[in-house]
Amino acid sequence: MKVITLRDGKERSLLRLHPWVFQGSVGTGKADAGETVRVESSDGRFLAWGAYSPSSMIRVRAWSFDEAERIDAAFFERRIARAFALRARLPIESDGVRLIHGEADGLPGLIVDRYGDVLSAQFLSAGTERWKGTIADLLLQATGLARIYERSDSGVRKLEGLEPTTGWLRGSGATEVTIREHGWKLTLDVAEGHKTGFYLDQRDNRKLFADTVRHFGLQRVLNCYCYTGGFSIAALAGGAAHVTSVDSSAPALARSSAHVSLNGFDPARHEALDADVNQTLRDAMKAGKSYDAIVLDPPKFAPTAAHAERAARAYKDINRLALKLLAPGGMLFTFSCSGGVGPELFHKIVAGAGMDAGVDGIIYARVAAAPDHPQTIVFPEGEYLKGLVILKS
Repeated sequence: MKVITLRDGKERSLLRLHPWVFQGSVGTGKADAGETVRVESSDGRFLAWGAYSPSSMIRVRAWSFDEAERIDAAFFERRIARAFALRARLPIESDGVRLIHGEADGLPGLIVDRYGDVLSAQFLSAGTERWKGTIADLLLQATGLARIYERSDSGVRKLEGLEPTTGWLRGSGATEVTIREHGWKLTLDVAEGHKTGFYLDQRDNRKLFADTVRHFGLQRVLNCYCYTGGFSIAALAGGAAHVTSVDSSAPALARSSAHVSLNGFDPARHEALDADVNQTLRDAMKAGKSYDAIVLDPPKFAPTAAHAERAARAYKDINRLALKLLAPGGMLFTFSCSGGVGPELFHKIVAGAGMDAGVDGIIYARVAAAPDHPQTIVFPEGEYLKGLVILKS
């Protein structure tokens, strides 16, 4: 077993069970991509078993902090079983479920989502790439399913020295899937959809939106960066009279309109607008429009903290416009999926937007990713999706 020895004083994060070892923390030792290594402190104490990544700034990702544990097929079988057992305890009203969420499930670099009878997986680290075949077989064994589609096309792969890879890993067939969520039907394509095919992390927030629209009797809804219209279907299910869905992707908008019909709603209650969100908000202001509820669920403006300042300006601008467009008593559901923008900073950004808009409101709820996308105590970097629900005064 190859040994990676850390520099003096660099063992503290592993002692806190944080799974990452950065390049600058490594004193001596190296290994092949994805190879299991023994990580020791400068004085020779065992710290962790991990996967070595010679191309990444995150040089080692820890598999286990138990010296007696062996990193073999049985290890991955146990970790998968533990992740599945957690999901079995959660109140998930959908057959679209995140089964494995990387570091939070003790499997750094592995994302696995279930969409009906299809698994969609991302192998985003050198370690998971090395064990891909074993993991794929264990996933099918644990679920009883026959198909896994690989969506290892994230830019993170390049940081690991890995090429993008997509296609059927096990099985074959149609990539179009229909899932149920809170009694609604939603379609996706595991080969073409964002991430692994869909945004399962917003599942509970879509339900909250439907309930909020119903409770407050919100009638005119604007869903910005709507993608395939999950929040639009939630609004219609909650009784909204009319929903405008805005996105710059024509295929996503077409699917959002198809979802309206699929769920039995009158197409006249829905408008799909292929347009830039920022310009749409400005045009609505000029036209004197107002809405009872607005959803802002933009793409990642700040992939890292280094991009936070520029992202803050973009978040502030769209939130300022949205708050001005809201009717008194209206609701704003505003989100950031940027890992470089923490919850406290996001709150400050939205507060600044309110100040600039001359608008006040109460924070009705603070929201995050659904619990099948767990955030652990020892890995705060896992908190990426955060949101505020604001009731305008």
